[in-house]
Amino acid sequence: MPMPHWWGQINKRLFNPRAVENGKWDVITHVGRVSGATYRTPLAATEAEGTFVFIVVYGSRSDWVQNILASGSATLETNGEVVELTSPRIIPAKEAVEMLDGRVTLPPRFLKVNEYLQMDVVSRSAAANENAFQKR
Repeated sequence: MPMPHWWGQINKRLFNPRAVENGKWDVITHVGRVSGATYRTPLAATEAEGTFVFIVVYGSRSDWVQNILASGSATLETNGEVVELTSPRIIPAKEAVEMLDGRVTLPPRFLKVNEYLQMDVVSRSAAANENAFQKR
């Protein structure tokens, strides 16, 4: 795992709720595979070739990644849109880097991020409150 699991747990409980509230991040909404609860996770999403690619900083065993893989879908709030996503799959870093083609800053090599999550776009709609989801 690239980043320590314990740091991910701190982020999930302490920093993520604040990040969702401040509206500067994209937010992916997913359903817990065990609890059935709805979760909102702030992250950076990059559109590439009709899909979205997500950097999996804590590895594919992260709760949010496992929830999405189990359910097969998620909703992304980005730039004033709500995007329905499906067909989640883990892709290797080499493939993701080629798709992203310099459009985003990749994690430093010492983090050893070698997995990315890719999902297909099903539909798009304007957010109910467009300003609520726009990155500032």
